Amino acid sequence: MKLGARIFKTGIAIVVALFVAEMLQLPNAVFAGIAAIFAIQPTLYRSYLTIIEQIQGNLIGAITAVTFVLVFGHQIVTVGLAAVIIILIMLKLGLEKSISLALVTMIAIMEIKGDEFLSFALLRLVTIVIGVLSAFIVNLLFVPPKYETKLFQAIHQAQDEIIRWIRLAGRQASEHIATKKSLDKLSERLTQVDLLYSLFKEERSYFKKNTVAKARKLVIYRQMIATSKSSHEVLSRLHKFENELSSLPEHFRMMIQERLDALLTYHEQIHLKFVGKLKSDKMIDKMSGEFIQRQEVMDIFAKEIAITKEEEEFSAYHLLHVLSSILNYEEQLEHLDRLIISSQRRHGHEVSTELQDEIY
Repeated sequence: MKLGARIFKTGIAIVVALFVAEMLQLPNAVFAGIAAIFAIQPTLYRSYLTIIEQIQGNLIGAITAVTFVLVFGHQIVTVGLAAVIIILIMLKLGLEKSISLALVTMIAIMEIKGDEFLSFALLRLVTIVIGVLSAFIVNLLFVPPKYETKLFQAIHQAQDEIIRWIRLAGRQASEHIATKKSLDKLSERLTQVDLLYSLFKEERSYFKKNTVAKARKLVIYRQMIATSKSSHEVLSRLHKFENELSSLPEHFRMMIQERLDALLTYHEQIHLKFVGKLKSDKMIDKMSGEFIQRQEVMDIFAKEIAITKEEEEFSAYHLLHVLSSILNYEEQLEHLDRLIISSQRRHGHEVSTELQDEIY
């Protein structure tokens, strides 16, 4: 189990909520701590949305509880009926995430008996709101999440592993079962990358300059993820059709291997360029110039398929799947390269030290 910042922030939020509630001498400060637990979220924007939703939920829970007590009195059955009504209202308003805290507020208020019911109900509501606000302040000030660093780290590490496996598969040197297991793990890691991208996208900037820079980064990261997925598809097809590839003529296998090696080197250098560790794009331009043009590759494949059509039609058919994945990977790489070059020419290198440290 990994102890992340969110775990520590939850503990700190509980302490702050309890401290503020006790300092204000509010009854049952424990409800502030409970509210703080529900309010901690992975991003500041989600914390803000959670506060709005939970304040709305608390008001609904409090108003419903007070209404039911004044109309029906303190009956056990009344508590259950009030809970049903609150859940229906919350679902109707799209506040599903705040149902639990609204029910806690309702029960906390309805268990109060005596002449000072309304004043105690108000104090309970204030106590829970203090807990929610305490969690937001802690999330804002204590180790704010840096999802850009986490996102690039996840992309780079997944891509590094994909590149290693493609180099092995391109040489027919990878073990079949091990490659299959690795493909499944890489699929999970790319799913995690999509989640991190969503969290990074949710982060809000408070200045126009930062908003524009964030929009540029989102475009680049989206293409970076698409490129990694296309490389994963190349590995998947190399694995699936490894028998057909091994039966190809030697010169043809070498052509595929050389092209894959060039594309993988291209991909590695694009990452270096993105973090500002590649001084210029001369090396990439030189390497790109050594590529066989796509039309020439198509002609070579067409000739090879024509030669092997009568004897190995099945192999030639499946060879087209490998070709299409390689060409798609190349197009994705070139698009990513253009995006990075355009961004750097217009706005310069705006890369944090944390990102540069990800590539040695």
